[in-house]
Amino acid sequence: MEYLKLCDSDYRFMLIVWEHAPVNSGELVKLCAGQLGWKKSTTYTAIKKLCDKGYITNENAVVSVVIPRERVQKEETEYFVERTFGGSLPQFVAAFLGGKTLSEKEAESIKALIDAHKEE
Repeated sequence: MEYLKLCDSDYRFMLIVWEHAPVNSGELVKLCAGQLGWKKSTTYTAIKKLCDKGYITNENAVVSVVIPRERVQKEETEYFVERTFGGSLPQFVAAFLGGKTLSEKEAESIKALIDAHKEE
């Protein structure tokens, strides 16, 4: 399977699409103008590019999602942890915390996530 990587501008565009899809392409132009400061041509270029990459479709001027946000976030995170921490989740968590403190509620939420993903 090909790794799903988006540059920053494409990711910001996709955040808007994921939030509003299915969305009329004209409405998407307005949303991108307001949130990203993009011109109409920039938005249509992004629509075409991400349609070509298979992230979205644009049929009858309605933009719909093909690849969900969760899949992209999962793959981006896995790639980052692999590249930056040699795939070590404990090293990633230690670096992420980097002296921060967690509330009791945050710690319990993280413990619950870990327990849910433990090998039997």
